[in-house]
Amino acid sequence: MQGQQEQDIAAVKAVVDALSAAWGRHDAEAYSALFTQDATYTTYVGTFYRGRRDIVESHRTLFAKFLKGTQLADEILDTRFYGPDVAVVNGRGDTYRGRRPRKLSKVQTYTLIRENDGRWRIAAFHNTQRKPLLEAMSYKFAPGLIPAAGR
Repeated sequence: MQGQQEQDIAAVKAVVDALSAAWGRHDAEAYSALFTQDATYTTYVGTFYRGRRDIVESHRTLFAKFLKGTQLADEILDTRFYGPDVAVVNGRGDTYRGRRPRKLSKVQTYTLIRENDGRWRIAAFHNTQRKPLLEAMSYKFAPGLIPAAGR
């Protein structure tokens, strides 16, 4: 069982790594192929996309305009499995030009499923912009908000 979980963790990480690689090539087709056909995708500005077609079309536009020339940085903080075919990955990420940022400004949640072909794909993605100043202020005035890992 332990060996299988290690393989699954590696396979899930490989999906996240492949996302960054496809982004770096500005390959909207390869990027969207890592999602299920009916995946949902929520951007940090609140835009909600449903389905692989929506994801590929939006990323074609992003790669040609607003995010042209950018790279994608990510950092996995936690991976949990809910049965043999469902994984939830929490992490941080960011887009950048030039040097990779030391602190990543977005908090991301991926829900991955193992599909019938045995491949892990993203069924849902949610991206939230961190607000470190507001976070620090809330911790100062309400210390009970500090996550256990930060205490």
